[in-house]
Amino acid sequence: MFPYAPTPTPSPTGDFLDTMEDSATALKEACKSGKGLTCSILNASFPDGVYPWVPLVAGIIDALLTLCLILAVALVVRSVAHRLITRVTLRASEGVLPERLRNRSLNSSEASTAILTERRRQRAETMGSVLRSLSSVVILGTAALMILSNLGIELAPLLTSVGIIGVAVGFGAQELVKDFIAGMFMLLEDQYGVGDVIDTGVATGTVEAVTLRITRIRDADGKVWYVRNGTISRVGNESQGWSRAVLDVPVPYEADISVVRELLKDVAATLWEDPEYRDVLLVEEPQVYGLEQISDKAVIFRISVKTAPAQQSDVARELRIRIKRAFDEKSMVFAG
Repeated sequence: MFPYAPTPTPSPTGDFLDTMEDSATALKEACKSGKGLTCSILNASFPDGVYPWVPLVAGIIDALLTLCLILAVALVVRSVAHRLITRVTLRASEGVLPERLRNRSLNSSEASTAILTERRRQRAETMGSVLRSLSSVVILGTAALMILSNLGIELAPLLTSVGIIGVAVGFGAQELVKDFIAGMFMLLEDQYGVGDVIDTGVATGTVEAVTLRITRIRDADGKVWYVRNGTISRVGNESQGWSRAVLDVPVPYEADISVVRELLKDVAATLWEDPEYRDVLLVEEPQVYGLEQISDKAVIFRISVKTAPAQQSDVARELRIRIKRAFDEKSMVFAG
C-alpha cells in the first residue's frame, strides 16, 4: 500500500544507549571474572544472581579507582620531576659574584662578572621552564593514554589520527619549530646574551632581549630589529671574553720612524700603568706593531690593545686623546 514508506533508522539516542549497555555488560563480565579489588570483595560477599546490580557497581568503582590511581601517580611523578629540574637549574644558575661586591659599586671587571652571572641565571631559568613543560606533556600525556585504554577506547585509531594531525601541524609550523630549536641551542651554548654587541648578518647592534623564538637588537641608529632565531646562520659577538682596540696613526713620510715609535710606546705604557684603565686592559700590555703601511705621503703605525668586553671603543678614544697630546708636546704633526 505504501511503496515509498521510509525505512526506520536508529536514532543517535539509541546508539548512545547501546554503547552504554555494552560498557555496562563489559564491566559486569570483568567483575564476574574477579578483576579488581572491589569486585573480589563483593563477589565473595554477595552470591551471584542474588543482587544483579552488584557486578555493575563494583565494576564502576574499580574503574574509577584505577583512573584516580593513574592520575594521582602521574601528578606525583610530575611534581617530583619538576622539583628535580628546578633543583638542577638553580644549581646551574648559581653565580660566582662574591658577597662583598653586592654592597658597593663595581669596576669594569666585576661588572663583567655580574653580567655573566645574570646571563647564566637567565639561561638556566629558560631551560628549566622548557624542561618542565616537556616533562608535563610527556607524563600527563602518558597518563591520559592509560586512562583511555582503561575506559576501553581503542588507542590505535586515536594515535593514528593524532599522528596525522601532528604531521599537518608540523608542516604548517615548521618555521616556528625551527626558531624554537635554534633558540634552545643558542641558550645552551651561550652564543650571546643581553648587553652583547653582535653581528647577525641582517642586523648589527646591542642585544636587548633574547627569547626562544626571537632576538631583539638595537643598532647604532636606535632602530630595533626583531630577528628570528631560526634565520641566524652566523653570529659575530664583540662582547664575549675580550675585545681588541686597533688604532692606526698616520705620520708624514719624512718623520723619524724611531722617534715616532718610541713616542707611541710611551703613550701605550702610560695607559697600561694608569690605575683608571688597569681593570679595562685585562690581558696584556698594549702593542705597538710599528709600520703597518707605507706610501709616498705617509707611514702608518698600528697600536693594538686587548680590552674587557665591549670596552674597545672607550680605550681607542682615550688612546687618540693621549697620542694627540703627546704629538702636540713634541711639535709633531699627523699625515693628511
